[in-house]
Amino acid sequence: MRDRPSKTMKTADFHFDLPEHLIAQSPLEERTSSRLLVLDGATGDLDHRQFLDIESLLTPKDLLVFNNTRVIPARLYGQKQTGGRVEILIERLRGDGSVLAHVRASKSPKEGSLIFITADQDSDISDFTLRVRGRDGALFELEAETGSVSQMMRLFGHMPLPPYIERADTAEDRERYQTVYAKREGAVAAPTAGLHFDEALLSRLRLMGVETAFVTLHVGAGTFQPVRVDDITHHKMHSEWIEVDQSCVDAIRACRERGGRVVAVGTTSVRSLESAAAAGLESERCPQVFEGDSDIFLYPGCEFNVVDAMVTNFHLPESTLIMLVSAFAGYEETMAAYDEAVRKEYRFFSYGDAMFVTHKP
Repeated sequence: MRDRPSKTMKTADFHFDLPEHLIAQSPLEERTSSRLLVLDGATGDLDHRQFLDIESLLTPKDLLVFNNTRVIPARLYGQKQTGGRVEILIERLRGDGSVLAHVRASKSPKEGSLIFITADQDSDISDFTLRVRGRDGALFELEAETGSVSQMMRLFGHMPLPPYIERADTAEDRERYQTVYAKREGAVAAPTAGLHFDEALLSRLRLMGVETAFVTLHVGAGTFQPVRVDDITHHKMHSEWIEVDQSCVDAIRACRERGGRVVAVGTTSVRSLESAAAAGLESERCPQVFEGDSDIFLYPGCEFNVVDAMVTNFHLPESTLIMLVSAFAGYEETMAAYDEAVRKEYRFFSYGDAMFVTHKP
């Protein structure tokens, strides 16, 4: 067991050693074939299961809350008017057809300049062109000069695989780096806990009587940004757009009335529900409707007003996501679970295995 950290928690408190071979580089053949580590937040007990065992961990009174964001093929390649190559990662789609994007180049493109889109890093330029409209902090404002951004992504876009997946994206990633219930385009990273569910499992859960509801959080590239401060309370979270609509609120209220648990699928669902709750509660442990940007940061000491249990993947050392799980299930319990997962050689990160975690009272 790890030593209990000092009252002021440090980023280093969330470090664990992860052998490189445990970082999953590709999905398993079947979505539901993953392993499932069950952590009982009340006792700290661990149980090694398979993901399909989630059926036995849920009851007909429970409500599963999924994030229905859809990953866009947000990575584009291009060439500046000067001939220099650029890599573009779209961060946010805007209502006027423009985008906010990270642009990687040997020298930043100037306002008003053009970027000619290419199929990959080495291909000739296409007929599609972006204009640099300006800057918004570290991001570039880009708009289509010829064609549209949606056309560019459809024809030339690459799936924005996380930086720890050290290979080029493939046609398979278009399907597998996407949940089967993805609906609303806008994410540049998948809500990966949902990748373990297939249509057959969802159908069986519905037949069991398990209810479902959906939130939307368009996951940004900031989800992979490291915590760069020593004292975690000084960390500034990136902002992401969230919607918790009336149908979701109604489903949570009904779940409370029948004595069920709200089970969030993924940390993005947790952050969506707890953001809505922070804005206001409609009734006891039921959030109000919410739509807007949120930079909620959940770390040990924070309270959870809605979520009773969660399904989540294994996260990066020292990341805000492992801090969230530690806040939910207890610091010592979570870090012990991660140490055990490493010993038992679970697969980590986006294409890796999963956890089922209940709240520590």
